Amino acid sequence: MEGDSSLLEEATAGPKLEVGEEGGDLENNTLHQPLLKRNRALSSNPLALVGAKVSHIESLDYEINENELFKHDWRSRSKFQVLQYIFFKWTLALLVGLLTGLIATFINLAVENIAGYKILAVVRFIENKRYLTGLAYFTGANILLTLFAAVLCVCFAPTAAGPGIPEVKAYLNGVDTPNMFGVTTLIVKIFGSIGAVSAGLDLGKEGPLVHIGCCIASLLAQGGPDDYRLKWRWLRHFNNDRDRRDIITCGASSGVCAAFRSPVGGVLFALEEVATWWRSALLWRTFFSTAVVVVILRAFIEICNSGKCGLFGKGGLIMFDVSDVVVTYHVMDAIPITIVGILGGILGSLYNYLLHKVLVVYNLINQKGRIHKLLLALTVSVFTSVCLYGLPFLAKCQPCHPSAREICPTNTGSGNFKQFNCPDGHYNDLATLLFTTNDDAVRNIFSSNTPEEFQTASLLIFFVLYCILGLVTFGIAVPSGLFLPIILMGSAYGRLLGIAMRSYTKIDQGLYAVLGAASLMAGSMRMTVSLCVIFLELTNNLLLLPITMIVLLVSKTVGDSFNPSIYEIILDLKGLPFLDANPEPWMRNLTVGELADAKPPVVTLCGVEKVSRIVEVLKNTTHNAFPVVDERVVPPMGLATGSTELHGLILRAHLAQVLKKKWFLTEKRRTEDWEVREKFDWVELAERDGTMEEVAVTRDEMEMYVDLHPLTNTTPYTVMESMSVAKAMVLFRQVGLRHMLIVPRYHEAGVSFCSVTHPLHNYI
Repeated sequence: MEGDSSLLEEATAGPKLEVGEEGGDLENNTLHQPLLKRNRALSSNPLALVGAKVSHIESLDYEINENELFKHDWRSRSKFQVLQYIFFKWTLALLVGLLTGLIATFINLAVENIAGYKILAVVRFIENKRYLTGLAYFTGANILLTLFAAVLCVCFAPTAAGPGIPEVKAYLNGVDTPNMFGVTTLIVKIFGSIGAVSAGLDLGKEGPLVHIGCCIASLLAQGGPDDYRLKWRWLRHFNNDRDRRDIITCGASSGVCAAFRSPVGGVLFALEEVATWWRSALLWRTFFSTAVVVVILRAFIEICNSGKCGLFGKGGLIMFDVSDVVVTYHVMDAIPITIVGILGGILGSLYNYLLHKVLVVYNLINQKGRIHKLLLALTVSVFTSVCLYGLPFLAKCQPCHPSAREICPTNTGSGNFKQFNCPDGHYNDLATLLFTTNDDAVRNIFSSNTPEEFQTASLLIFFVLYCILGLVTFGIAVPSGLFLPIILMGSAYGRLLGIAMRSYTKIDQGLYAVLGAASLMAGSMRMTVSLCVIFLELTNNLLLLPITMIVLLVSKTVGDSFNPSIYEIILDLKGLPFLDANPEPWMRNLTVGELADAKPPVVTLCGVEKVSRIVEVLKNTTHNAFPVVDERVVPPMGLATGSTELHGLILRAHLAQVLKKKWFLTEKRRTEDWEVREKFDWVELAERDGTMEEVAVTRDEMEMYVDLHPLTNTTPYTVMESMSVAKAMVLFRQVGLRHMLIVPRYHEAGVSFCSVTHPLHNYI
């Protein structure tokens, strides 16, 4: 049942899956094609829910392969070597945090200065009443920046487009998303994010920072790019799926921390949103990585506050410090807070639904070629530029209040009162939100003790515009994040609700904006704990904890009743398989034994197998592992003679290594321990290497034998055939399995064992 079975594949998508089709080229299934075809008619047969067309995406071996080589290597390690291994794990975590913090600072400062010089140049045209020239300059500069980012993604690293979080989530769930963590992807992600965000597009650098942190972690774990890897022995210990997964989890946490300066929030984001498998040691290392990021960011914040970071003194680091606001609320404030949560859930699920439709259309456009991808990105850039420049002219100029705590008006640098086209002593509230960088827009709309700063009409225009931009911008061929667009939309309707409720509540309008942003993020992304901590660390006010928790819980509950989270929708559109945490009800009524009966018999190998048989199996199957079974063995006392022994499971990659190294025997016999250690090393076997195309076997070698016992994992996870599919799915996900062996309750001569692969891990 191994490679041909799809035991729970995408089971969480609902009971509407057809039985897998026969035939077809597995290698022609692109990431944009769904792995399963859905039938509108519900099937009453639970076995019809199983099976699908297999994708060429390969899954990952997170399970420790406990063969004789591993056991010998582990027993032979001294205490110093064990401590050295642990030390290098923490060193990699340190380097991940350090490099992520430095790159995040570089991106922030580059964006703030590029966008700042662009805005200052346009301000000069506005001050001289040369409005059309200012529009042309503003639009032209944004087109060039967008073109720079789009060309990088389209021509050099297509996988760098988008946020990257869904792909990271799929990887940590056990699917090896191709070309996602290479050095080219990292470079394009960095400079593409700078270009796209500087162009004023409605996207953030928070999602790309998560992807950047994961790229850094992956490159460090494998010793550098593929063509220039370091071959240091101790570095090779981390070039396996299990350790690489842990390091990439540290990278994801560091990316969130770098985006929001939220170390605990970064750890909880990885735990709640992207990581499938977790343990206490990994918790400490991720926290250590985020702590390093915070130290780096704090150091550069101090430098930027002294005016050494260019035009914008705050350096573009998102900080919404409302610690000076006295938060007072009463029992009756629970009503407007609940309304904020309900609206966030409804609007978040509506945004997910509409964005899904837009992405389907964009996918059709992008499939037509590179030119269409570039034209789509440039069209969105022109539309965004015209709106950001033209709409502030619709707003009425407001007189500066004498009690304003900031300079009013201002046109240079960041500020809460942009003069734009207004006379002296007046400011344009809509320009304060639109004619600035996205980070400054968030700081301005989150500003506290400014109840009269923004007009209702300006906030409505801002909200509608960013709803439109949030739908049409995401999906173009540039690095883009969803955090900031959702924060801007949510803060706008939150502040509008604060204005409507100001006669009934004493909560500051800036805090309503914070709650609105949190509710929309929970309604769209369906995160609660990590978002709560992120917003608490951003606002630096623990008094917000109760009302923030209420808003997040309400909005997530409302959103879950309509559709999945935005990241799950993107995973489905990309055709990336993902095993959900909760089994479906039909899985309780189906056993793994019944599932095995619906598929062809499992392909097994003998403990000492002929080379020709191994070559035949590798050529004619796509299974990633094969049970090793010995017939007619001499059993322990008390068992019948001629018993069948299930020795374990051998990986396809290890069989390819055997053929590549020509480890053949002229006679059918068991080998000694020293023989296998002369040819193979456990670290080498843990690395992903070796394909059939690299192996050439002569006709004489076909008649030789291979002893598979030393390379076989003797402790695979094995379950009884009576186990329910639901219980098996939970075991797969929580332990991080790729393969599971099903053994019958009664075993007779001629009855074979069954082997089931991970539902997501049929991609060999």
